[in-house]
Amino acid sequence: MVQPMWDKGDELEKSEVKRFPSFIPVRVSPKVLITNQESSKELETSPNNEYSVEKENIKKVSSFCWSLTNFMEDGSKVLHAPPKDFVCPITTHIFHDPVTLETGQTYERKAIQEWIDRGNSTCPITRQDLHTTHLPRTNYVLKRLIASWQEQSSPAAVSPKSVITTDGTMITELRVAITELCTSEILREAEAGVLRIEGLWKEAKREVEIVRSMLSKPPVINGFVEILLTSLDTQVLRAAVVLLTELGSRDQGVVQALTRVDSDVERIVQLFKNGLVEAVVLLHLLEPSGLSLVEMDLVVYLLGLLASREDGGGVPETAALLLLSRIVRSYADENVVEIVRSIVSSRAIERIMIGLGGEEVEERVAAVSILLRCILEDGKCRNIIVEKVEIAPLLEVFLVVSDGERFEIVHFLSELVKLNRRSLNDKMLHVIKDEGTFSTMHTLVLYLQNASVDEAPIVAGLLLQLDLLDEPRKMSIYREEAMDTLISCLRNSESPIAQICAAETLLSLQGSFSYSGKSLSRALLLKRAGFDRTYKSFMRKDQRRHNISAPQPQHNMEDEGEWEKKVAFVVVSHEFGLVFEALAEGVKSSFKELQSVCFMIAAWLVYMLSILPDTGIRGAARVCLLHHFISIFKSDNNTEERALSMLGLNTFIRDPEGLQDLAGHMKDILKGLRELKKSSAMAFEMLKVFSKEHENSADLWNHKELSQQDCSINGEVLTLACFKGKIFSGHSDGTIKVWIGGEEEQLHLIQQVQEHTKAVTSLAVLHSSDKVYSGSLDRTVRVWTVTEEGIYCEQVEEMKDQINNLVVANSIACYIPQGGGGIKVHSWNGASKLVNQHKYAKCLALVQGRLYCGCQDNSIQEIDLVTGTVGNIQTGSKKLLVKSNPIHALQVHEGLLYAGGPSFDGANVKIWSTSNYGLIGSLQSTLDVRTLAVSSELVYLGCKSGSIEVWCKNKHTRVETLHTSSTAKILCIAFDANQDILLVGTSDGTIQVLIFSSILLPPSATYSIVILLLLFREY
Repeated sequence: MVQPMWDKGDELEKSEVKRFPSFIPVRVSPKVLITNQESSKELETSPNNEYSVEKENIKKVSSFCWSLTNFMEDGSKVLHAPPKDFVCPITTHIFHDPVTLETGQTYERKAIQEWIDRGNSTCPITRQDLHTTHLPRTNYVLKRLIASWQEQSSPAAVSPKSVITTDGTMITELRVAITELCTSEILREAEAGVLRIEGLWKEAKREVEIVRSMLSKPPVINGFVEILLTSLDTQVLRAAVVLLTELGSRDQGVVQALTRVDSDVERIVQLFKNGLVEAVVLLHLLEPSGLSLVEMDLVVYLLGLLASREDGGGVPETAALLLLSRIVRSYADENVVEIVRSIVSSRAIERIMIGLGGEEVEERVAAVSILLRCILEDGKCRNIIVEKVEIAPLLEVFLVVSDGERFEIVHFLSELVKLNRRSLNDKMLHVIKDEGTFSTMHTLVLYLQNASVDEAPIVAGLLLQLDLLDEPRKMSIYREEAMDTLISCLRNSESPIAQICAAETLLSLQGSFSYSGKSLSRALLLKRAGFDRTYKSFMRKDQRRHNISAPQPQHNMEDEGEWEKKVAFVVVSHEFGLVFEALAEGVKSSFKELQSVCFMIAAWLVYMLSILPDTGIRGAARVCLLHHFISIFKSDNNTEERALSMLGLNTFIRDPEGLQDLAGHMKDILKGLRELKKSSAMAFEMLKVFSKEHENSADLWNHKELSQQDCSINGEVLTLACFKGKIFSGHSDGTIKVWIGGEEEQLHLIQQVQEHTKAVTSLAVLHSSDKVYSGSLDRTVRVWTVTEEGIYCEQVEEMKDQINNLVVANSIACYIPQGGGGIKVHSWNGASKLVNQHKYAKCLALVQGRLYCGCQDNSIQEIDLVTGTVGNIQTGSKKLLVKSNPIHALQVHEGLLYAGGPSFDGANVKIWSTSNYGLIGSLQSTLDVRTLAVSSELVYLGCKSGSIEVWCKNKHTRVETLHTSSTAKILCIAFDANQDILLVGTSDGTIQVLIFSSILLPPSATYSIVILLLLFREY
C-alpha cells in the first residue's frame, strides 16, 4: 500500500516532487499572454529553438485574450462563431482535447492519433517530420479559453452580476475565488482559491444550488483539473478532489467533462495510487470500465485500501468495493482467475463480507458479486465466508434489486450450501430459510415463476433444498414447483445451457462435496461400485489443486445417508418417476457434457432405488434406462463408465422382471463382470446372484464345436502360449508355429520356424520384456522377439541338459533336466545351480520369485529363489510298493495353487493356499489329469483319455465333460490374456474351435465367447 502523502507533513519533501513529471504545464493567465505578446517577437523562429512551439501557441491565443477579458467584465456580450484557433483543422469541430505538436500546430487528440496510427510521421499542416509519435499532454491553456468562450457565448448564460442571493457576501467571495482559480498566473493564488471555494461550499446551505451552478461551469471544472495536474499540496489536492466529487454526484455534466479527456482520468488514478484515498470516490463517479481499471493496475491498490481498514471504513472503502465489483463482473472468465486469487489471498475478503451488511443496496449487491466470483474460481474460500456471512441483509434487499442482481444473490446462497459436512449445510439452509423480514421460500417461489430459463434451475435447486428441511413425505407446493421447473429445464432441448444447469443442479442435490465445494457424487458412486482408489485419488487431487494441507474433516456417513435418501425419494417420486424419462432423453443428447451428467444422475437414482422402499418406480426406471446401461456396459472402453452402468444393473437384477430383460444380453454382462471382478467387489457379488439363480452351473455354460482343422505333420503339440494377439505352438519335431484368428473363427498360420533340432518342450512368455522363450531337448533355450509379421530369434543360450518345463523371470530361467533329479536354476549371465536335488520333479510354476515344484512322489514344494528356503505344501508317498501318483500339472491363480494328477485319495485336483499352505478344497474327478488351466470362472482339466472336464471354480462342481474327436492324450492347455480363448494340444493333432456360450441366451443367438481348442493329431 502506497503511504499517503499527507502522512509526511503539510509540505511534501523535495524528493516527493520527483514523482511528478517535469513537463507539467505552468499556469498562465490571459493578461500575461497579452503582456508577453510583444516580447515573444524577439524569440528565435528557428525550428530547433526550444521556445518556438510556445511562441506559436501564444500567437494563436493572444488575439482572443483581450476580447475575452472585456467579455468577462461585461457579460451582456455574446459570441456565436468560434475563433478559428478553437477549431481542429482535421475534424473542423471545436477542440475537446487539444494537443500542440512540436511544429506549433494544434489538433484534436483522437484525430491526430488516428493520423499517426495510419503510418504518417509528419505534421498534417506543415508536412514537417515529427521527431516522436508520442503525443504531448493536453493544452489546458487553450482548453480553458475554449470553455470560457462556450460558457459566455451560450444564450442561457447568466452573468455573475445578475445572481440574486440572500447572502451577497458569500457569492461575491465565491466569485473572487473562482477568478483566482481560473485566471491567476500564480499557482499559490489558484491553490488558495481552491481552499476558499471548499470553505464556502461547506458553509453553503440554502445557497447550495446556486453555488453548485457557479462551480459546475466548464472553466471552473477545467481549473480544478489543472490544479490536480500542477499542485503538490496535499490539502489542495484533497479539496479539489472532494469538490469535483460533490459536483459530479449532483451534475452529470461534470462527470462528462472529466471523462472527455483521458489524461484527466489518469491523473485522478495517479492521485489515488499516491495515497489520496478520496480520489477513489471521484473515480467511481466517472464509471470507468472494468477492463480499463485492470489496465491501469488498480486492483492491488483497491485491495490494499479495503484490507487496511479494520472497522470496515467509510465512503472511500465503499467506492473501492464498487469498483472492484465492476472489475469482477466485466472481466473475461479466463482472465479473472488471477484477480480472484489476489482477493482471496489478501485480507480484503473480510472487508468485502462486511459490505454484505452495508447501508446502501448497491454495496450489498457488489459484495455478493465479488464473493460469488471468488467461490466459483476458488471453492475453498466458501468455508471462510460461511463462518462470518450475514444472510438477513441480503434477504431484505432481494425484493428491491433488479432480476440480474436477484439471481446473483440466489446463486451465492446456493454455493454456500456446498460444504463438505452435511451438518454445516443443514445449518446454513436453516439460516437462509428462517432469517429475513419476509418468507424466504415464498419470495423464492415468486421469483422462480418469473425467472429466465437459464436461471430457473439454480433457483429451483435452492428452493427444493429449503423445502426438504421438513418432512419429505408431506405434500408441498414449493417442492412441486421446484421439481416441475428442474424437469422442464432438463427436457428443454432449445436451451442446452438450461439443460446442463438443471442436470448439474440435480446431481448436486446428492449432497456430498469436497472442501473446495466440488461434487463428490461421481467419486462416491465409483466407491460404491467397488472402486475405492478412484475416490481416494479424487480427494488427493482436490487437496493438491486447492493447496489444502490440513486433513479434511471426516464425513458423517449417517447424516449424509439420511439427506441422500430424502432427496432421492422426492426426486424419483415426482410424477411417478418422470425424472427417468427426462434422463433417458438427456443421455441421448448430442451434447457430451449433458450426456455425462445425466448418466451420472441416472446411475445415482437407480442405485438409490435399491435402498428406498419399492413403490413400483423401479419398473419405470428400468423401462427408461436399462437399454442405455447395457449399451454402456457392453461397448464403453472407459472402466469408470462401465462401473457406473454396473451400479444401475445391480439394482435391476434384484427383480425377476429385470433378470428376464437382461437374459438377451447375459453373455456380454457376464463377460464384463468377470473383467471387473478383479477391481470391484460388486461385480463379484453380481456374479453370485446369477449363480444363485441357476444352482446347476451347467445351466449357465454350454460348449459347442464350430469347426476343426488337421495340422499333424509336425508331430505332437508339447506346449502352447498366447501373446500379443498371436498363438504359438511348439512341436515334437522342433517346429514353432505362429497363428492368428481369422474369419469364421478359423486359424491362419502366418509363420513356421524350425531352429531347434529336437522337440520344443516349453514356451514361456516374459511380459515385462515382450519376449517369448523356447526350451528344447537339443539343450538350448532360444529368446524370440515378437513382431507384427511373426517372431525372430535374437539370442541362444546353451545348456548342459535337455530342457523340460521351462519357466522364466527377469534374470533367471528354471527347468527340469531330462532324466535327472532336482531343478536347474540358470542365470542369464551364465551361472547355474541345482535346487531340490532329492526330488524328481514333473512340473513347475514360478510366481514372484517363488518356485512351485510338483514331484513324482505326489509331493509339492515351494522354493524361495532368493533365500533358497524350501517349504513343503504336500508331503507325498514314502512307501516303495505303493503305485506312483505324480503331480503332472501346477498353476497359481489369485493366490491359490491348483495341483493335478492321477486320482489319489479320491481327488485328482487339490487346491492349496500359497500364503499358509492350507488345503482349500479339491475337484473330485476320476480321470487322470495331465494338464489344467484356470480362468476367472472355470477350471479346465485335460485328461489322459482325451477328455476335457469343465469345473466351476467357486463351487468346485463339474459343469460338463467335453469329448474330442479322438482318444489321444491332452498334453497342454493355455488361455489368452483375456481368458476368452482356450488352447488345447494333444498327441494326435486335431484343431477344434468350440463355442462357449450362456444357456440363458435365446436359441437364435449367435454371439458367444469363443474357446479355441487346438488338437494336434500325431502323425
